[in-house]
Amino acid sequence: MFENMRTLGRLIRTLTTKDPVTRVRRFYEIQAPGVEFAARTTRYMNVGYWEEGVTSLDVAGEALAMKLADAAGFKPDDTVLDVGFGYGDQDFAWLRNRRVAKVHGINVTPRHVEHAQDRAREEGLAEQAQFQLGTATELPFEDNTFDRVVALESAFHFYPRSAFFAEAFRVLKPGGTLATADIIPLSNGTPRMSISAGPLSFVKFSIPDENWHDRARYAEQLAAAGFANVDVQSIQDHTWEGWRQFQANRPSDPAFQAEVERSAVKGMANHWRDEKLIKKELALLDYVIAVGHKP
Repeated sequence: MFENMRTLGRLIRTLTTKDPVTRVRRFYEIQAPGVEFAARTTRYMNVGYWEEGVTSLDVAGEALAMKLADAAGFKPDDTVLDVGFGYGDQDFAWLRNRRVAKVHGINVTPRHVEHAQDRAREEGLAEQAQFQLGTATELPFEDNTFDRVVALESAFHFYPRSAFFAEAFRVLKPGGTLATADIIPLSNGTPRMSISAGPLSFVKFSIPDENWHDRARYAEQLAAAGFANVDVQSIQDHTWEGWRQFQANRPSDPAFQAEVERSAVKGMANHWRDEKLIKKELALLDYVIAVGHKP
């Protein structure tokens, strides 16, 4: 009960915050990590890439991170900038599985930065994985610094995303690549505020109007920032339904029940109860991997 009350308090504080950067930071402080990652082995915060037979968000979350790395064309000698890195799980996976030379991470949420910094020290990777506070629209790096810039399910927050595109273009080396895994509407005709399902409340409260547009407009903004060979591909069929099923099934998972308060289990069950509405509104959302190259 007490954790639910604290969560409600954090939610109210977030909804009444007008500054967009502070609102995003507070949005990621609403849910206690002990609940969010209960009965899980990773701290991936994305919706995941769900292949047939996958039932774990830990597996699907890493699969999406690797999908993004492949789209960006990661190479072993690359220096990568990860913008909005969450807890940084993908960065350590990219160092391990893609053998990139170095990863820099920028994030607005202090507890995410602190967690990633602690993990880098614990794993002896403090020189290869460096994390700091910062905003996507004012990147604290010199021009022509990075081989790849990526944003794994974070760019929809950036205020506005088009300013991030311009900054990404600036800090990329000539020949470098920007790649994002991102959430947008399938149609510009879908009013953002019409999305009402509880699990999709982030659409109302953490996506600015400036970022609410379809694939065609997304590609136009990348091109306007200077990117060439722009490609915006939908992977919707491999994202939303697997994520929905995983989250809806969590309250009945004995491992989850064993790690969180009964009130939190009940709250999550209620949150995901309206399957019909959630599926209807998820069908209005696209999920894309977008790529642009700096000439």
